[in-house]
Amino acid sequence: MADKSQAFPDNVPGKYYVDDTCIVCGACEAAAPDNFKLSDDGSHDVVFSQPANEAEEEACREAMEGCPVGSIGDDGDT
Repeated sequence: MADKSQAFPDNVPGKYYVDDTCIVCGACEAAAPDNFKLSDDGSHDVVFSQPANEAEEEACREAMEGCPVGSIGDDGDT
């Protein structure tokens, strides 16, 4: 389960985040390309845009559920 206290600082503020357990598998980018991307230094994935509509929200939930190491979190904040 993702840990907000270990979230990468380059995630944009909001409810979804990626923490330091990310293995850069690309699953989140595939599931929600409008919200997740590879970090600038290529060492991890990040949330670059919080969901703006229900379709993106659903894609982010799919990304979180599909993360093989559980590094995507949803703290419920908006």
